[in-house]
Order: sequence, then C-alpha cells, then structure tokens
Amino acid sequence: MNSSNIQINESDSKTAVNRLRSWKATWKEYRKHKFLFLMLVPILAWYGIFHYGPLYGIMLAFKDFSPVKGIWGSDWVGLEHFKYLFYQSPDFARIFRNTVLISLYNIVFGFPAPIILVLMLNEVRSSLFKRFAQSISYVPHFFSWVILSGIIIVMLSPSEGPVNYILHLFGAEPIYFLADPEYFRPTLVVTNIWKEIGWGTIIYLAALSGIDPTLYEAAVIDGAGRWKKMWHITIPSILPVVSIMFILSLGGILNAGFDQIFNLYSPVVYEVADVLDTFVYRAGIQQSQFGLTTAVGLFKNVIGIALVLGTNFIVKRLGQEGVL
Repeated sequence: MNSSNIQINESDSKTAVNRLRSWKATWKEYRKHKFLFLMLVPILAWYGIFHYGPLYGIMLAFKDFSPVKGIWGSDWVGLEHFKYLFYQSPDFARIFRNTVLISLYNIVFGFPAPIILVLMLNEVRSSLFKRFAQSISYVPHFFSWVILSGIIIVMLSPSEGPVNYILHLFGAEPIYFLADPEYFRPTLVVTNIWKEIGWGTIIYLAALSGIDPTLYEAAVIDGAGRWKKMWHITIPSILPVVSIMFILSLGGILNAGFDQIFNLYSPVVYEVADVLDTFVYRAGIQQSQFGLTTAVGLFKNVIGIALVLGTNFIVKRLGQEGVL
C-alpha cells in the first residue's frame, strides 16, 4: 500500500471520529435539555395528525369517491374533476375571479395597514397612549367572525344602523352595504382591516424593538427630523420582515377568507362574493362532491406554492430576505 492510500485512510478515519464525537455531543445536549424537547411533542403530534396525516386524502381529487367503497376502493377517474372545473363548470371562472380580486384588494389595502399603524405608534411619545391604542386595535382579532358579523350587520343596517344614520344627516340615501354588489367587496376589505390590523402589528413591533437606538441618536446629531429617521432608519430596518410577510400573503391569495364571507354574504351578492372556499362548502358539505372539492383544494395549494416560490425568488434577487 503506497503512502497516498495511507493518508486517505487516515483522513477518512479522522472524519469518522469527528462525526462520532459530534453525534455524541449533540446527543448529550438532547439529554441535557430533554424536558425542553418534550415540550415539542404535542406540537409535532398536532402537525402530524392534522396536517400531514390527512395528506393521503389528496387522492380523492383523482377518484370518484364512494363512502361505501372508501378512499382506497373508490374508482379512479384521473383528471376528470379538473377537466370539469376548468372546461365544463359554469361558475368556476366567476368564482376564481372573485377569489383573486378579493384577495388582491386585501393585499393592496390590508397589507400596508399594520405597517402604517406601527410607524404611527412608533412616533407616539406617550407610552400610556401607545399601550391603550395597541390594546384597542388587538381586541377585534380575538372575536370570531360569527360575533363580528352580527355587529357589522347592525352597524351597516340601512334602516337602523348608525353608519346610514350619519349618511342620512348629510342628505345621502341609505346604502345596502351587504346587499349591494357594488359595496360588498369594499365592505369586506374594510371590515377585514378593522379585525386584523392590530394583530398584524405585533410582528412589526417586534422588528422595531430590534433596531439599534444608537442609529436614531446619530441621526439626531446629524440634524435628521422624525420623517427622515423613519424613512432612512425605521423603514429599511423592518423591510426584511415586510418582504417575508408579503411572500406569505401572496401564498394565500386563493384564501379569500371563508369565515368572513360566509357570515356576511347572501344570494343577492353571489355574483361578486362567491369564492372558492364557499364553493367547496356548498359542493362538498351540502352536495357531498368530495372528489371535486378535493381537486379545488389541490389546485389552490399548487397555485399557493408556485406563488411563494416565485415571489421568494424575485424578493431575493432584489436583495431582500426570503423565506427559503
């Protein structure tokens, strides 16, 4: 055996020894903090049971499901459900358009809302007022849309609602916000902002807390005012977090908000309010078309993954942080 082979064997031996030592050190850390890792078990079990376990049901999108035969015994139909959705369904194009439009409205108007609120709160000098404003803005998030929809219906009532009463004082005619296709989508966007704006600020407030205070002190010495400090320090500091949240928002563009729409819409606004999730509810729960609705869910997930990957690629090319 020549000297080069001996050196290679010695190098392999050292690598194996280093790996073994690394595994031993890692296992020692696991044992040292075993109770902390045990706290992960319920979360992992929850994800495994409710997120990864049901994945086998995706095959329903390619089967003519029969409850008697079960998932595995049902007949394969290939891409028939997708062909029906894309080429034969009289409502799919309208439903898809409504879903995209409502989601885009929520992104265009709802995504910047918590950022603007955070920038405003960051300029408030009274800590008492800041905490009060944060608490008030958080409250709607903790109520379900079942409760909030009741409040919204009363507030926007054309006969007794305070909003139409104020409009009447200015000489305007009553507006049927929830029954007029022209006003239904704007109502969805505004009420969604009202519910989620406070909760959305939490992440951005955490990002603001990580800004080095010396940056502001140096800016003051250089003569920068509030606007310049916000434009040159605050906004660039939270921009990585903003880019990540934007990527995640685009990934859920086909989730237009089932709970909100289902509790506020009615047949008179189906033309502008019917979305993929409400279609899945009617076709799946009420009509038992489980294969068709599974195909819709698979279609949504594929589009969501494609948007996340595409947006992540663009954001990283622009020099910002991505999710991958």
